[in-house]
Amino acid sequence: MRTLVIEDDKDAAAYMAKGLSESGHTVEVAHNGKDGLLLAATEGFDVLVVDRMLPGLDGLNLVKTLRATGNRTPVLFLSALGEVDDRVKGLRAGGDDYLVKPYAFSELLARLEALVRRRATESNDGRETILRYVDLSMDLLSRRVERGGKEIELQPREFKILEVLMRHPGQVMTRTMLLEKVWDYRFDPQTNVIDVHISRLRQKIDRGYEYPLIHTVRGAGYSLRAPDKAS
Repeated sequence: MRTLVIEDDKDAAAYMAKGLSESGHTVEVAHNGKDGLLLAATEGFDVLVVDRMLPGLDGLNLVKTLRATGNRTPVLFLSALGEVDDRVKGLRAGGDDYLVKPYAFSELLARLEALVRRRATESNDGRETILRYVDLSMDLLSRRVERGGKEIELQPREFKILEVLMRHPGQVMTRTMLLEKVWDYRFDPQTNVIDVHISRLRQKIDRGYEYPLIHTVRGAGYSLRAPDKAS
């Protein structure tokens, strides 16, 4: 679950980001409405957490603007404004759910996961919930990966790397791309975190099978390719 948290309280945002990351999800954070709108409009997220009271652009107008452009990403409003009228305004602005502060993190997580499941079930945007390539399959809802009918256990980061590769089969995904999509930080040419995780992923995905699917493109990055397309 790739989540964008738009919250001006940095401590509150860090708390949410830490909890979501520890639950195996990828998180990006924006601390004002304008930055949040830009990220939400240009990046692909599974769900948004939007505070009502934001500097630059308030949460209601942020979501109204997104909806006016056709963006249907599920939105959970998070606010200390908890009266009935406040909740109604949030839902009418385009929000899908509304949680009042203070809240329990377990409830926040459950609501976000429910929104993502609902969107996947409705399939309003045509987003795939099961990815397939050759004999490899990935169920994004149950987080189940199989190759040749055999289930493969992956860690959260390994799962996300494989998801990125499976969404772009045959394409070269650079280390910079993988760092930004999976770890959400800019490329450090000295880090070998991508290589370490790819090595572990290969042991699970390719070892013991007739042919490998994950290929190194020397000097560029990595690619998921079938045998007849691999050099």
